[in-house]
Amino acid sequence: MGALSPNAILRPVGEIVRREIAGETILVPVRGRTADMRRIFSLNPTAAFLWARLDGKRTVSELLAELLDAFATPPDAARADVEAFLARALEEGLLEEAG
Repeated sequence: MGALSPNAILRPVGEIVRREIAGETILVPVRGRTADMRRIFSLNPTAAFLWARLDGKRTVSELLAELLDAFATPPDAARADVEAFLARALEEGLLEEAG
């Protein structure tokens, strides 16, 4: 799985609002009572699928397995998608390791 352990469990950091707008999924971090409109994230279908499952209970391996069940994607491509999305979300401060 690269730098992130397959057994890692991730969860969103703080309040992050997820919305479907015109068929597109966006994330908006909220600090206090104010949305940070400079940091809006648009998710592709794979990222939206993963984000909906980041509940602080599933491991990275479980997320990958669910993605493989839901999408007709070769395993290596799915693994790369999961790694890339999670690494970017961690880098942007949207996720943290649970526990």
